[in-house]
Amino acid sequence: MKKTNVIYLLFISLVSISCDGYLDKMPDNRTEIDSEVKVNKLLVSAYPENDYILCAELSSDNVDDYGSKNPYSDRFLEQLYAWDVVTETNNEDPKRIWEACYNAIANANQALQSIEEMGNPESLNSARGEALISRAYAHFIITNIFCQSYSKTYSEKDLGVPYMEKSETELNPKYERGTVANDYVMMAKDIEEGLPLINDASYSIPKYHFNTKAAYTFASRFYLFYQNWDKVIAYATVALGSNPATLLRDYTVLAALPRNLKDVGTQYVSTSLKSNFLIQTAYSNLGTIFGAYYTGSRFSHGNLLAQTETMNRAPWGIYSTTVYDYNKMYRLRPYIYAGTNLDKTLLPRLPYLFEYTDPVAQVGFRRTAYVAFSAEEALLNRAEAYVMQGKYTEALADMNLWTGNTLNSSYCAITQLTEQSIMGWAESFEYYKPSIPTPKKELNPDFLSIEKGSEQESFIHCLLFMRRHEFMHEGMRWFDIKRYGIEIYRRTVNGLSINSVDDELKIRDNRRALQLPQDVIKAGMTPNPR
Repeated sequence: MKKTNVIYLLFISLVSISCDGYLDKMPDNRTEIDSEVKVNKLLVSAYPENDYILCAELSSDNVDDYGSKNPYSDRFLEQLYAWDVVTETNNEDPKRIWEACYNAIANANQALQSIEEMGNPESLNSARGEALISRAYAHFIITNIFCQSYSKTYSEKDLGVPYMEKSETELNPKYERGTVANDYVMMAKDIEEGLPLINDASYSIPKYHFNTKAAYTFASRFYLFYQNWDKVIAYATVALGSNPATLLRDYTVLAALPRNLKDVGTQYVSTSLKSNFLIQTAYSNLGTIFGAYYTGSRFSHGNLLAQTETMNRAPWGIYSTTVYDYNKMYRLRPYIYAGTNLDKTLLPRLPYLFEYTDPVAQVGFRRTAYVAFSAEEALLNRAEAYVMQGKYTEALADMNLWTGNTLNSSYCAITQLTEQSIMGWAESFEYYKPSIPTPKKELNPDFLSIEKGSEQESFIHCLLFMRRHEFMHEGMRWFDIKRYGIEIYRRTVNGLSINSVDDELKIRDNRRALQLPQDVIKAGMTPNPR
């Protein structure tokens, strides 16, 4: 793994809080950060090295269970899919998410402390901005993984996570969780202070850091979850500029490549694409689980989901159930793998990469890279905020920018959405039932009173469909399920048949917040209710 001689401070004490565990010396036994060069090097480690994506994606309705007879599974995946408490260890388990985020927070805090000790020189303003945004982002991840979604009704009482604003100097400290509401107040404070300080000129490779476009897109996502529509629109607009179409993904580059999932996926996350605002890497199995491999194929996004919920029953006018209708509807065509114990319909989002630690012995770590923030997200965030304000003309303009860039017009009946076409699409479906799936699931947000069959409800369904496609395999669907109070189910399937419906996740079900790592609970931190 990547090493640094700086502090392994905060997450160590937070995760183990045990002298005979991780922590066997004072956490301030560290290299002194006393120069601008050292501060900037430290901030390379202010981003989590382990991803939250697998936990979020396997918790969502983007995967089905292909049955216990499918051998390509393990206990970790089974626990995630069943919304159970995760007891198995893995590079992407809840413990690793917690550790990675608090390690990133610790490095951001050390950078902020060192900048202050150096007298807050103007030359380090950009570093300060990056540290503040990075600190907010890592807290945002763990808050949305380990807590209930933000709610004006419940968040004053919902358990949050410890919001860390300083480097840890005590041995075996104790922390209180606070509330989700407080976490959001603190994140907003860091974001508002950090945004004006970001300066792209300070980075050698801006897309590996919170550059201006990435930082403002993160701010638009944060305020979308925080339900401040004006700020979503304002910050997304800064990220997109005056001509958003020039920033959207150039699918001609991807289409020109040989049709190989790994190669196209690698190009999808390239820093050369204008649409990719921030790229992150992680120690991860995502590239195999959501790749052309049998790995993890018991729980996968297969043909049934693609036919009935995520690709084929789209608002662009193809509502039939003909097999593989969706194969040419999108400029970036899905990859379909079918065989014994294999039913995967995939988009090239997460390349399988390998980091050799010993090239001779051919051993090392599985890794992936992923687009943390993009122009497409800023556009869809802004469109959703417009819908919340009843500005459907503005929302349509953004939505049609997305469809015009994403769809293959030769194979779609509709590429330019209208209010009438969106409402007609939404009205063409019954609400989802476990045995009769459709893309239209009942919405139960506590921040909005939605009239069934209304224009606003139809627009939200359409946007959620677009977001589900745009962020396929990337975990965002789980957050949208939480935000909108969407009830989802666990079912066992076989091809296009549903064998059984096995479980249901209701509105504000306690399992919508993943349980804290067991080490953290044993150290005395209040667990999530179950």
